[in-house]
Amino acid sequence: MQAINKNRLFIASCLALLVTSLSFGIRAGLLDTWKFEFGLSQQEASVITGTAFWGFPLAIIIGGMIVDIIGMKKLLMAAAFFHLLGIVLTITATGFWSLFISTLLIGLGNGTVEAACNPLVASLYTDNKTTKLNHFHLWFPGGIVIGTLIVAFFGQHLPDSGHLSNWKFLVGLMLIPTLLYGYLFTKENFPVTERVSSGISTSEMYKSLLNPLFLFMMLLMLGTAITELFTGQWIDVLLKNVTDNALLLLTIETGVMVVGRAFAGPVVGKFSPQGVLLMSAIFSAIGLYMLGHFTGNMLFVGAIVFGIGVCYFWPTMIGFVAENLPSTGAVGLNFIGGAGMFAVSIYMFFMGGYYDRLITGKLPAGADTAAYNSAAPGTEMANALAEAKKAAGPEIINATLIIPVILSIAFAGLVIYMKNKKKVSLAGA
Repeated sequence: MQAINKNRLFIASCLALLVTSLSFGIRAGLLDTWKFEFGLSQQEASVITGTAFWGFPLAIIIGGMIVDIIGMKKLLMAAAFFHLLGIVLTITATGFWSLFISTLLIGLGNGTVEAACNPLVASLYTDNKTTKLNHFHLWFPGGIVIGTLIVAFFGQHLPDSGHLSNWKFLVGLMLIPTLLYGYLFTKENFPVTERVSSGISTSEMYKSLLNPLFLFMMLLMLGTAITELFTGQWIDVLLKNVTDNALLLLTIETGVMVVGRAFAGPVVGKFSPQGVLLMSAIFSAIGLYMLGHFTGNMLFVGAIVFGIGVCYFWPTMIGFVAENLPSTGAVGLNFIGGAGMFAVSIYMFFMGGYYDRLITGKLPAGADTAAYNSAAPGTEMANALAEAKKAAGPEIINATLIIPVILSIAFAGLVIYMKNKKKVSLAGA
């Protein structure tokens, strides 16, 4: 029987996550293009974007429940299928519903990748879970950097060739890593999950999900995911009228995340997962405050601070559960991720409507918002709409600021709890 090749499985996992992140980065840069081309409102654009975020938890939760039954390999083949179909349907989209369905399929692919790859990485590197999960998850911000750079630089210079417009070509680029990771996974043997190899029964795994510490981490995951992913996905929309380089802010933020996750080992080793999470919440709050209150070049400083803050959130939350609650198995890891993405989808839906209402409230009384949206650039109506958006974007960011503030308090409590737990454990020994 062919031996399990850790490096090849890890590389293929990173490629699969790259497709997930490219879909986030490219979509973040195309929201305004889709709104213009298909005549979408901000709320409709938010529904489309949010679809990926609730397709993700649907896939990750179901995937987490069946991964030990069908195996990680079959789950990843399904992920490649969802990605391929979603990308093709996005390229051929004609309006709201086709974009909705294609984004849902990509979300299902994204969730299925996480459902298989999180327990895969934890099973491959049982003695170094949090660090390797950070190394794996650096390809999420890494792909967003690549995606936003593709949109920002290449998208402006590609000729429009008939029905294949620039944005469709950019989306089509995601087919390359999708086909590559699908091919690589077909060639490899997979281990069983760590829960199975440890002899923990299925019933014990599900009982462990009721552990108060696990439920507490599930609750905190709602806030960490919203803080990181809502802001990242919307930053171009929220700050486009505040700065000419809103998409560059996302690129800087995610670039910081890539570097931070690459050096996760010494950071996690020095401060512990819970200590890292506390620092992350504090930096995220400071960064969001700067993005919501500052203008000009200070926005880039805010993006750096915010990037430092959200850098370790997702992989360290999963790593904390993998290290401290191993009996929750693949289901535990995937319930954590699914809860986070579901929270983002709900938050996006409500914030899309809130953003539209904020803009309407800043226009003259009785204004026809559709008329303002279709006004020619440079006209009085277009200028008034730009000013309304300029004021509304930071207000959304400031409303979101309360979340990392609450998280800072909660993670401080977690640090104290884990310190006391360690003392009790040492005393018992």
